[in-house]
Amino acid sequence: MRVLGIDPGSETLGWGIVEGDNFKYRLVEYGVVKSNRRDKFSKRLLRIFDSVADIIWRFEPKVLSIEEAFYAVNVEVALKLGQVRGIVMLAGEKAGLEIAEYSPRFVKQTIVGYGNAEKQQIQEMVRILLKLKEKPEPHDAADALALAICHLHACKLKNLR
Repeated sequence: MRVLGIDPGSETLGWGIVEGDNFKYRLVEYGVVKSNRRDKFSKRLLRIFDSVADIIWRFEPKVLSIEEAFYAVNVEVALKLGQVRGIVMLAGEKAGLEIAEYSPRFVKQTIVGYGNAEKQQIQEMVRILLKLKEKPEPHDAADALALAICHLHACKLKNLR
């Protein structure tokens, strides 16, 4: 199964494609979508939508695994993050992908074994699970890969029951 993981962000959105079978994972590709913070927010949303749609078209994943909304102290940041999530999920729905949402804490528990894991710990575990020589940079992309791996773990565990 090929999974697109997305770590949503209005300035830097991380993405990663992972293929998995029986707890064995293979990296397909990863990267980030950067937006100019000086652009109008609506223009940044369009860039994100177009970029995610292009990634879906190029790599043909079956599932979009995205981080759930989480509590933020800054309401404006939370609203913008929600809009980015909506745009990403819209791109996934338009392409007919299955949409899976996971909390940041669940992803950390699944990948690292600890729900309060640090960014560096996630990067290192993603490196180990995907058998990479170096940890994926930037951390936004590593988080996206972790989301893809998390979905593959969740699917395998569901099938074991």
